[in-house]
Amino acid sequence: MLQALLFFLLSGATIIALVWVTPRMLEPQEDPLGDRLTELQSAGIVGGASASRQRRRGGGFLNSYLNMLSSIPGADDWLKGCEKKLRMAGYRSEKAVGIYAMVSNSILVVAVIGMLFLQRNNDFSGMLAGVVAAGIMGFMMPNFVLSKMSKGYKKRLQEALPDTVDLLGIVLGTGLALDQAMLRVSEEMQYIYPELANEFYTVVMQVRAGQDRAKSFNSLVKRTGLEDIKSLSAMIIQSERFGTSLSMALKVYADALRTRRKLRAEEAVGKAGIKMLFPIVIFILPCLFVITLVPGMLSVLHDMKMLGGGR
Repeated sequence: MLQALLFFLLSGATIIALVWVTPRMLEPQEDPLGDRLTELQSAGIVGGASASRQRRRGGGFLNSYLNMLSSIPGADDWLKGCEKKLRMAGYRSEKAVGIYAMVSNSILVVAVIGMLFLQRNNDFSGMLAGVVAAGIMGFMMPNFVLSKMSKGYKKRLQEALPDTVDLLGIVLGTGLALDQAMLRVSEEMQYIYPELANEFYTVVMQVRAGQDRAKSFNSLVKRTGLEDIKSLSAMIIQSERFGTSLSMALKVYADALRTRRKLRAEEAVGKAGIKMLFPIVIFILPCLFVITLVPGMLSVLHDMKMLGGGR
């Protein structure tokens, strides 16, 4: 019993350590010039091979590990899906996919081995059911964590957009060009909204690297997946194409974004009452009933006992 408890504690500590260390190892490192070269490679201008395969042909332990995984049927599509989710969560370094795949597979192996150890005295059917359940949980948990991180990243971008767009309109009104204005805004917002500041900085660096501005903003929309950023990109591209005033349009759009943020806050407040209903019914009301009714019931039972004894 002591060995099983010790093994369970060590396995849990290993999984918690992996989950805690992974976001710090996957710190976003923006490399717009490298992204531009990768895009040229994927388009066939340099090399003619896909970006993922070009990356995995290099040396290093992570690339060798990815190359080994890609040889498994169906693993290459899984790696591409993981890479897309990591990019939408803000992790775009070259080692992000390798670290995520290694941590995900480590959690899966630890979960399966731990279940085998705990089910070692059971029959084969019970052991098989436990191993399958542990495998499913070990496979789904990293994906669940990554989905939560992606949603959190999108939420931070959406919350930062109204103030950033308003500041961009003010900076454009001073006479700066769009690239200089976005670079200035990214510098000012770096410590307040670092996620959106990094996205703007990436767009500017991609344009300086020779990429068309429309393609850079389309890449921004694909990375973030937000409708508000899609509308902002379309507004900037159309303003540049037709020569209209962008600063006034951005001010109006910033007011619309603030109105949407206010409506989202009011919606969250409206849902809070319904979300609190179930905890109140399950946890608070039983305690309230015990506190208010039990003393009275005990008093009534005591009085009835005294009356019965008197007879």
